[in-house]
Amino acid sequence: MSEAESPSVLAATHEVINQVPPLAGHNLYAGDTALREAVQHNGGHWAEDDLQRYGEVCGRPEMIERGYNANEFKPIFESHDRSGNRIDLVRYHPSYHQLMQLALSEGLHSAPWTDPGPGAHVVRAAKYYLHSQLEAGHGCPITMTFASVPSIRLNPQLADEWLPKITARGYDSSNRPYTEKSALTIGMGMTEKQGGSDVRANTSTATPMGDGTYELVGHKWFMSAPMCDAFLMLAQAPGGLSCFLVPRWRPDGSKNPLQVQRLKKKAGNVSNASSEVEMRGALGWLIGEEGRGVNAIIEMVATTRFDCMIGSSSGQRQAVVQAIYHASQRSTFGNILIDQPLMQNVLADLQLEVEGSVAMTMRIARALDHLDREHEQMLMRLGTAVGKYWICKRTPHHAYEAMECLGGNGIIENFITARLYRDAPINAIWEGSGNIQALDVLRAIAKAPAVITHWFDELEQSKGTDLRYDRALVRLKNEFSNRDEIEYRARHLVDQLALTMQAHLLVQGGNSAVAEAFIASRLNTVGAHNTGCLPTGVDVTTLIERGNPLAV
Repeated sequence: MSEAESPSVLAATHEVINQVPPLAGHNLYAGDTALREAVQHNGGHWAEDDLQRYGEVCGRPEMIERGYNANEFKPIFESHDRSGNRIDLVRYHPSYHQLMQLALSEGLHSAPWTDPGPGAHVVRAAKYYLHSQLEAGHGCPITMTFASVPSIRLNPQLADEWLPKITARGYDSSNRPYTEKSALTIGMGMTEKQGGSDVRANTSTATPMGDGTYELVGHKWFMSAPMCDAFLMLAQAPGGLSCFLVPRWRPDGSKNPLQVQRLKKKAGNVSNASSEVEMRGALGWLIGEEGRGVNAIIEMVATTRFDCMIGSSSGQRQAVVQAIYHASQRSTFGNILIDQPLMQNVLADLQLEVEGSVAMTMRIARALDHLDREHEQMLMRLGTAVGKYWICKRTPHHAYEAMECLGGNGIIENFITARLYRDAPINAIWEGSGNIQALDVLRAIAKAPAVITHWFDELEQSKGTDLRYDRALVRLKNEFSNRDEIEYRARHLVDQLALTMQAHLLVQGGNSAVAEAFIASRLNTVGAHNTGCLPTGVDVTTLIERGNPLAV
């Protein structure tokens, strides 16, 4: 190349400096102090080595890349093959299938059912929390498969045939009859156009055929993961609203007329296909009794709500991971960002939210491990609704605040914070939005007043440790003793149920800096405030260190 052809020195406009490299190759479990302590406190200590192993797996660069690919290359729906045959096929990027394979091989869909025992739900929740930080969308079929087990057990004959394949640690994404597979996934179809959460308004019908099967005709407005092998669905039978297991393929190997109309175009959760379907004489088997469909599916719903708690807590954790890591590597106005007092306030507050979310989620996991005890059963009944409402509803704003810590980079799609923000509202809306959860709390208390008594009994365990906590507990009891306009006040009541429970659990957790900061900022303030408004005197250094993914 001649001198005249060589680039001008002016062509090199700048050197890239003060940009933070991607975080990868770290152990998600080892770097999460709040999770490690919650696992120990709630009976999962026996799985420490396995959790350390899986934390390393989930931090690998290739695993993180799969999460990006599964979202960038969205599912594609093909109604017919090239010859005109109806196939109702959804095609996913290979990364989606790889993440599914990983989750199912780890037993995230089945471990507490196949290997029950003390701490089984706690350990499964911890592993799912780690796994969900890779990518949230594919968690939908994992959760539904996991949650289907108690409902399917209501039909012993179906359970004998289906549950060994549902709980198997394998993944078969092939589009073929369930009779030819050794591992199956389960979905759910409840809502219809006219009813939404009001499933008793469903118009789909189920006609008994005289051979133990039913013929279903109607539609579902929202059915996620349409490539699952079967779906729990609600339809109107002669005896009333009932629950059915509806396979994608009939036992004879022919295609069941469960026809996908289109995939939803969603703001978030885009790796997971969500569909509208019509049932044109689809075969189904009754789960439970006719007319008791809601009762049959309620355990599945309760379990999916618990997984929403896990998923949203996981999203909060990954948001904090990114915010703290970025702030520790970035300089601004002459100082490292993480050393600046106002940023410390924000980061500590973000981590404090995670502390409460993890403590509450793992406490409900412990309750699931001990449902033979009345106290744990009652705590779980109220806790899944309270926790699902509070944790999921706090997550969107939390994701936004973490995104802001990265500045303009935070909203760019190849930074994970953009995806975390898009995914954040999903769990708050699905499986019953905020109002549904708040009203469910009131219904549970009205139906079985003992549930609120047990809730207060749990909270009493921390009475006397902090005057501000004691005052909050008194206020909460007084609010519940006032029945005036209780439905109007339902959200406020559930807010206080959640906050006092989180404060109690953090007190019991034993870290005084965390409990003090939570009580001072959540129970000792009046009215709403933005993130980063922690009062003076809070040990922000300890909080940030607990959230730092590279602290160990």
